Amino acid sequence: MAQSSTWLVLEQETAICLASQQRWSYLVSKRLFDLIISGILLILLSPLFLVLAVLIRLASPGPAIFKQERVGLRQRTRCLRITWEVGTFTFYKFRTMYQDADSKMHQAYVQAFIHNDQQGMAQLQNGDTEVRKLVDDPRVTTIGRFLRKSSLDELPQLWNVFKGDMSLVGPRPPIPYEVEMYKPQYYRRLGAKPGMTGLWQVTARSSADFEEMVSLDVEYIEHQSFWLDF
Repeated sequence: MAQSSTWLVLEQETAICLASQQRWSYLVSKRLFDLIISGILLILLSPLFLVLAVLIRLASPGPAIFKQERVGLRQRTRCLRITWEVGTFTFYKFRTMYQDADSKMHQAYVQAFIHNDQQGMAQLQNGDTEVRKLVDDPRVTTIGRFLRKSSLDELPQLWNVFKGDMSLVGPRPPIPYEVEMYKPQYYRRLGAKPGMTGLWQVTARSSADFEEMVSLDVEYIEHQSFWLDF
């Protein structure tokens, strides 16, 4: 579990150069929009945050906020030169699992999902492969199931957006062990700042296979605009 952000430049050739070719005005405006909207929502939703935190703590021992290392892109300016770096940052969610839950089950599912291993996915989710995510995960608490179904568990990422680790719109940030399983062409989905939601989520979400997910993320990266974001 990461306690602070650590940014490293990837050695692999990726499509990150696509991001550096975007209009400076769009990137600045998008950051201002993210900063203002996330700041307003953090204030307005603070009572809801408090209620959910209490419910989570009452449901099972452990902190209300779950911290995890994720991989994403960020912009750096050095000597008036803009560069893009891919590395890890601390990602926040409301805790939906029992404390210290083992990640081996999820790692096995991610591997099967990336390689489109239907049999492997079926074994891990009781035969259901239509929904491309773990179902009936024994690690998830009762309140956690509600939070995941309603997506309320994602709200603390507004802090990631406010800090600049993420954007409101962009590809979802993967876990480091997922990136380690990528084929070279999959690194293309790391070519934009990660977001709370994106083209994949609003068009296919859990019904898309991994190739389709990457394709939708790359489509967003190559055509980023305020119109597409909205």
